[in-house]
Amino acid sequence: MALLSFWVKDPASVLSLTVEQVVASAGDGKLRDDSECSKELRSFLAEVPSDVLTRYADSCLAASFPKSGQVLQDIVNELGRRLDYQVLNGRYQGVTNAVGNDGLWRSPEGHDLLVEVKTSDGFRVSLDTIAGYRDKLRASGTLAHSNSMLIVVGRDDTGELEAQVRGSRHAWDTRLISVDALHRLVALKENTEEAETAAKIRSVLRPLEYTRLDALIDVMFSTAKDVEDKSPPDVPSLEEGGGEPSGWVFTDPSLIQAKRQAIIAAITERVGHKLIKKSRATYWDSDKRTRVVCTISKRHSDHGALAYWYAYHPAWDTFLAEAMPGLFVLGAMDLSRAFAIPVEVMRSHLEELNVTNKSDGTHYWHIQILEQAGGAFALKMPKSGKHVLLAPFEINLAT
Repeated sequence: MALLSFWVKDPASVLSLTVEQVVASAGDGKLRDDSECSKELRSFLAEVPSDVLTRYADSCLAASFPKSGQVLQDIVNELGRRLDYQVLNGRYQGVTNAVGNDGLWRSPEGHDLLVEVKTSDGFRVSLDTIAGYRDKLRASGTLAHSNSMLIVVGRDDTGELEAQVRGSRHAWDTRLISVDALHRLVALKENTEEAETAAKIRSVLRPLEYTRLDALIDVMFSTAKDVEDKSPPDVPSLEEGGGEPSGWVFTDPSLIQAKRQAIIAAITERVGHKLIKKSRATYWDSDKRTRVVCTISKRHSDHGALAYWYAYHPAWDTFLAEAMPGLFVLGAMDLSRAFAIPVEVMRSHLEELNVTNKSDGTHYWHIQILEQAGGAFALKMPKSGKHVLLAPFEINLAT
């Protein structure tokens, strides 16, 4: 059975396969440049969770099999996509008059990384050859003006390779990272929400001069703050007055994430596309066309008809506005259903919502769900009083 058909029909069984079995199920099972096997494998890798990519990478390194190096190359390039780089896959096998780099990653900030993937430190890498690839890409206009080289290695024992880089004339524009560390950057990015934090995570892969450590400390501090802050941006900071609850309400993050995963599974079933995690609350498909923001609230039974409340952030609105379709999904910790509201519906009602303007110049809209007589739920429109019934947007969750 073709890999992608098998993946759609029985994803759990596919995920139970070894990476070698996955490759054998793709196309004709023969991994070559421009082959159906390659196309199917890359399409599949684009849809699996990032921890599965890491498991596959570990398998490629622990016990090599035919073409394991090429599979690792595809996995590393997919990890680059999870960091929001635009990735151009390189060739598995070099050919005459073709540039032989393993990948080309372009960041949203406009910096290009010429990527080389090595399974081990057991042989010397020709940095001049990699630099030659860069010169050819630059001459053809393919490479951005701001660029550098990144060598991704399979194992941590890279002392000889590090010494080789330090002793070369390319030391100032080459960096080295292990596959494991690259995955940790992806995991870190997937648990942030701020675009600025994601940009700082990507900056780690660029050659930076660290005689002065301020820039490195800034990356560490802002990223740690974003990841460790468990309340925003899912839950707004609500002021006293106006019938709104005050202060923060904390729920075990693991329970929130479990509820979010159940909701994303139901949304996946609804839209017919596998959704991969972009950040803590945002998801999209491999084509980045179907987009979902999923935010969660606990029930607030001590505030009358106001049962749940959330925030809607401008960054989320921008993210969803570029989607086809874009869904703002409201989950509730005590309900076996969620509400998937199309972004165009949200945008048509923004002027009817309360807004908090923060001292740093940012703002967000307050999203409140009312529980009405008979157990119906509605989106509160405090400025117009024309509350929006949520029944048309309801999605039942698997129990």
